[in-house]
Amino acid sequence: MSIHVAVIGAYGSAGSVVAGELVDHPQAELTLFDDGDPGGGLCILRGCMPSKEVLSAGAHRFQARHDERLVGELPEVDLERTVERKDEHVLSWAGHRRDSIETMAERDDVTFVRDTARFVDDRTIEAGGQRYEPDYVVFATGSSVTIPDIAGIDEVDYMTSAEVLDATEFPDSGIVMGFGYVGMELVPYLAEAGGMDLTVVEHDARPIDEAEPPFGDAALELYREEWDLEVPTNVYEQCVEPTEDGGVRLYLEDEDGGQQVVEGDQLFCFTGRKPTVAPLGLENTGIDPAGEWVADTMQAVDDERVFVVGDANGREPILHVAKEQGFQAAENILAHASGEPLEPYENVHHHVIFSGLGVYPFARVGHTEETARAAGFDIVTSPRQASDDGVFKS
Repeated sequence: MSIHVAVIGAYGSAGSVVAGELVDHPQAELTLFDDGDPGGGLCILRGCMPSKEVLSAGAHRFQARHDERLVGELPEVDLERTVERKDEHVLSWAGHRRDSIETMAERDDVTFVRDTARFVDDRTIEAGGQRYEPDYVVFATGSSVTIPDIAGIDEVDYMTSAEVLDATEFPDSGIVMGFGYVGMELVPYLAEAGGMDLTVVEHDARPIDEAEPPFGDAALELYREEWDLEVPTNVYEQCVEPTEDGGVRLYLEDEDGGQQVVEGDQLFCFTGRKPTVAPLGLENTGIDPAGEWVADTMQAVDDERVFVVGDANGREPILHVAKEQGFQAAENILAHASGEPLEPYENVHHHVIFSGLGVYPFARVGHTEETARAAGFDIVTSPRQASDDGVFKS
């Protein structure tokens, strides 16, 4: 008995893992869909990999600025060369991913459709002028930028993270909305490599709200000191408008109703991402992509033969999590087809934010003190300053 599996978003990290896990199974028949050019998902094209490439340029300047062993005039970052080198590497990474999928497609039991796939009913997918009726479908369609719905946002020009990675020049000043992991990484780049004076809007008392307060407090102090940032805290954006000289003016309100007004030459939106599911035609199916619509087994709650992995399920938009979910989905598809129990994906929290241009990264594995207590563990906390360690001092 064959098992026909369709993977929508085969070039992405999660989709390529599902395909790679199933392609050697003797009963698997694969139909892979992706219309991306060049091949690759967010991480390869516009996310974690190209961002680290440009961050390294800023890091070199930052370290030169602080190392008294280096003499001479402080170098400036050549943004044109930085972007050129980033683009060269992106094409190489994307080519590797594209080649892996196209190599799979040379097999008799694999079909690769270079088009957008869309449901016409619960069991039928249409793409490239053809219709397909797979036994299982995997959504690995990634995510797209979320722009805050505030008054005036459509009247001003703003840059997203993708546009920052492509920019070869920046104005003198800017306002940043969004101080999550993207903001934590790109704000120092804009200041160090772009030479910008920045105001960064923080909704809470400190950034990195998933961590214990001392980490966020230390990061905030570091950013203010090293890059001379203005960071109003516990404030929310109310509206934005263009200024007469082509800049932007942002109105803020704090938790007590107090008002603040900030201005800059450029607005940056690092305000999160949302699952890309709108093009799938889910309105033609019984699947409602709202709330907790994906189970721990990676199955859509409304359809046990549909699996949703990576950024598309909105759980944790991180590359290695997407891959792990892909492995689990592939395993569970085979289990479901055999009538065996399915296993949930259990994520041990593990990621790194390349804060401080990667010179001062934030890393987390497993529980924080707060989440461990909430889970009912008896814990012992032992803090240690890295500066107390001789290796770190060196």
